[in-house]
Amino acid sequence: MSHRLRIERMTAPTFWRCEASWSWTSRPLSDHLLWCVMDGRGELELAGRRRELRPGVCAVFEPGDAPRATHDPHRRLLVFGMHFDVKPEPGVTLEPRWGEVKDREFLGVLARTSDASYRRGDAPGLHQAELCLEQLVALVRDAVQHPGRSTADAPVDEIARQLRQDPGRDWTVAEMARRASLSRAQFTRRFVTQLGMSPAQYLIQARIDRAHQLLTESGMTVTETAAALGYTDVPYFSRQYKQRTGRTPSQDR
Repeated sequence: MSHRLRIERMTAPTFWRCEASWSWTSRPLSDHLLWCVMDGRGELELAGRRRELRPGVCAVFEPGDAPRATHDPHRRLLVFGMHFDVKPEPGVTLEPRWGEVKDREFLGVLARTSDASYRRGDAPGLHQAELCLEQLVALVRDAVQHPGRSTADAPVDEIARQLRQDPGRDWTVAEMARRASLSRAQFTRRFVTQLGMSPAQYLIQARIDRAHQLLTESGMTVTETAAALGYTDVPYFSRQYKQRTGRTPSQDR
């Protein structure tokens, strides 16, 4: 499957709560099938491999796959999915077929939006449903290719997001660690592991990225931009800016 889906056909997106006595033994599929667990517990088997089913576990089955699944009748599976065809293209196949999407809130938003858009029945709705399908498959691919991400990563991800959203704030590593409910050493170690740089370097980059946007789009002066992003020393700001962009703030304004 190529990195960008070229959808030829998709069936109606569907949610279904599996009956207590439900089990699934599929014939070899004639098309692709997106299959996402939204709730419940169970087990999936494909080509001799087994996977525990829980919320967030998703699969993209390909033609010829013959999956089997069971579930706990006391924690019945709620599944979202659809069949679809893509234009045949040489590219990267999704192997293995399944992964666990950690951002279940985003998964749910995409699933509900796909369902509602498709059922509108108009051209914009069908197009939006196709875009949701592309994004859902991309989420599964990312979960397959980066299986190491876990809920333990969420606090650091959230702090990084806050730094990008408000880089001009007077952040300290101690405050970041406190917000993440980690010691300073633990936070710094996890931050470097997840994002490839220290919190202080990440903050500088976030400030320079925002400075570039303000200088090129807002009409603010270099001095105003530096002050807005927490710099009291304009020459120091200019040096950091040039180190990371290769240009002076005045050249970009």
